[in-house]
Formats: sequence, structure tokens, C-alpha cells
Amino acid sequence: MLKKKIDNGRDFLTAHLDLFQCPKCQAEFTAIKGNTMVCQNNHGFDLSKKGTIHFPNHHLTSDYDKEMLLSRRNMIQQGLYAPLETKLTQLIEASRQSETIVDMGCGEGSFVERLKANLLEKNFIGFDLSKDGVQLASDFSDQGFFFIGDVTQMPFQDQSIDVLLNIFSPSHYEEMKRVLSEEGVIIKVIPESGYLKEMRESFYHDNEDKQHYSNEQVYDKFKKDIQLVSEERLTYTYPVFHKDYEDILKMSPIHWGASEEAKEYARKHPFKELTIDVKILVGKKA
Repeated sequence: MLKKKIDNGRDFLTAHLDLFQCPKCQAEFTAIKGNTMVCQNNHGFDLSKKGTIHFPNHHLTSDYDKEMLLSRRNMIQQGLYAPLETKLTQLIEASRQSETIVDMGCGEGSFVERLKANLLEKNFIGFDLSKDGVQLASDFSDQGFFFIGDVTQMPFQDQSIDVLLNIFSPSHYEEMKRVLSEEGVIIKVIPESGYLKEMRESFYHDNEDKQHYSNEQVYDKFKKDIQLVSEERLTYTYPVFHKDYEDILKMSPIHWGASEEAKEYARKHPFKELTIDVKILVGKKA
């Protein structure tokens, strides 16, 4: 009999309570009482029926809606990022200390679910600003623990996390260095100039400036704040079939700035392949 999501969440927290700290007062959590995490100062955080927790003290908003997240899930589950997942698996396995892996900005949870399938003995945690994303991620509650959280205030103890995954997501390097273990690694994936270029060229066919992307600022910021251990560029194309085209168009923030006319143009001029072009950065505390 399958366990309920809330039971999966409670079991994970019970086994790994020492990873977490209270975001209100930074004290240790001392107990799980019923379905509530309780810290030394008696602040409580309740598990939802989906086995997730809302940690931030403030209200959070995200532009990633359920429709977009589901389109993204469909494409990830079909293997759009399979070569990237293989590289990430290899990097995690190569890390000297990689028991606990956190996906910062996990969206709807597919990267956690797919990496866990390759790394069964590891503990996976995912969090995101998007309530819709975390609710969808709870579909994988037997493979990882998910919560609503903010990269600027992670509810983890100092030096408690072995691997921080940061895949197409914002970073807060001071906070990342605080929670990273001494031998831990940060694995950050950033777009390269060719990433989803067919999509940009279609949505912005009449605006050449928006057809181009540079990761220079993000790359320089990483190197400034983190000790760069290695970097690798990964580029390949993925065949686009008619049945997937609508999901492809909706899966990325690229369409947010496009006019309705541009979106209609993209629908009427389908491209046959999609370029995945990324840089994988591995770093440690400076």
C-alpha cells in the first residue's frame, strides 16, 4: 500500500531533522509533534496534506504558473535534458561528500525525481518560490522532500548540505556558502548563447536584439563569489515533434515578453529541433 504524501514528508523530516533550522529564529528544530516541526523556541511549521512545508515568513510570488510548469514537466520527462541529467549524475557521484543534495528552484520536481532514480542512496530535497511548483513536486514525495522556500533564507543548518544544485535558477552565494558543508560542492547550470535559440528566434522574429543571450554577468558573478573547480559546455539538439510543440512553446519564460501576434507567429511556424546549450559550473567555498 502506497504511503500518503504527508507520511512521506513526516518520515523524511523525522530522519533528517538535524539538517534544518528555524527560519524565524535560526534555532534548531527539536521535534516533530504530530505533523508540525517545532524548534527550540517553539515556532511551529505544519506539513500540508501533500507533505510539503511553507517556510518563508513573508508572502512569495512566482511567475511560474501551473500550465507552464506542466509543460516543462512533460518535456523533462520525455528526455529533453537527459544528457544534462547524465552529466549531473556523474558530477554528484564524483563529489567526495554527496549524501544530501538540494535542488534550489526545483520547479515541479522532475530533476529531483530523475536524478534520484540514478542515485537511489542519496537524500534529495527540492524547494521553490512557486506554490504551484511545490504542489506538483509532491507527486514525487517518495523520492524527495519538497518545500516552499527562498534562496536568500534557506531553512538549513550551517554546513549541512553536501551538494547544491542550481539549475537555471537564481543564486544567493553568501547563503549558499553558509549551508554548504566544508567538502560540499555547488553545481550551477546556466544557459549558453545557443540555449533554446529556435524559440527566441520564433517569438522575437521581428526583434533581433531579443534573439540573443549572453551569460557573461552570471558567469562572472559565480567566479567572483565561488571558487571555480571546473566548467563544461554541453550542446546538443532535441527533435521537436508536432505533439510536443505546444508544451515546447510554453515551457520557458522566453515567451513572457512576446506579443500575442508573436506567439501566434510561433505557433504557425513550428521549428523541427531545439538547441540545448548550457554551461555546467562546479564550485566550492572560496
